[in-house]
Parts: sequence; C-alpha cells; structure tokens
Amino acid sequence: MKTYSPKLVDIDKTRKWYVIDADNQTLGKLATKIAVILRGKNKPTFSPHIDCGDYVIVINAANIKLSGQKLDQKEYIRHSGYPGGLKRVTARNMLAKKPENMIHQAVEGMIPRNRLRTHVMSKLHIYAGAEHDQTAQKPEKLEV
Repeated sequence: MKTYSPKLVDIDKTRKWYVIDADNQTLGKLATKIAVILRGKNKPTFSPHIDCGDYVIVINAANIKLSGQKLDQKEYIRHSGYPGGLKRVTARNMLAKKPENMIHQAVEGMIPRNRLRTHVMSKLHIYAGAEHDQTAQKPEKLEV
C-alpha cells in the first residue's frame, strides 16, 4: 500500500479570498488562524511541499488586543548590522505607528522558514482601517 502524496497538478488552482476583522481580537490567536489558512492546512489536500493556501485580508489591524502587560513589556527588536544599530520598539509604539507590522510579524513567525515562505506571505494583505483594496476579488467574510 502506497501513501498518497498530491502533486502540483492535483491541487485546486482556484484560491478563495477571506476577510478577517481584527477588531478586539487577541494577536496570537488571530495569527495562528491566519497562518493555518495561508498554508492551506485547513484543506484535505494539504501537502507541506506545495503552496495550497488561500488569500487573507485583515482589516481593523489598529484595534488588535494583547493580553496581560504585553503592550508595555513586549519589544520588537531589529538590528541594522552596524555597531550600535540595535533598535527596540515596544508593542504600544508599534501599535500606534505601524499596526500592520505587528500582525505581519506574528504570522510570519508561524510560517516555516523555507522556500515557500515568501509565496505564502505574499497572500496576506493587512489594513489598519476598515476599508481594503481587494473588493474586486469578492472576498468572503470569515468569523474567527
């Protein structure tokens, strides 16, 4: 008996578009559900070596919630590569300036670090407000 492994031609090429409202949602729980949809793990034809996920549009990213003291204690760290180039930004400042980056970094941390990562992350569209540019794709509203 052989194990079935789907090929690229076996995967359905039509991808759905979903809209997720991030208003009053917890960051980590929302990011895990987005990552599952982006990778396609919610489909019966999932295969880890094929990008079979759907597109996700996240609106109201500015209204995301963090539990506990994370708004003041969680830090986003980056480094320029030069001496003294370490930059630290708290979650409160990140939420005020670039709330899209908080969700993007949380979801990106849940996607495997392989060649498919850029393809999977290119299907994620995040907006701070309630309007989005993908109305022509007729996205379905997804309750999380």
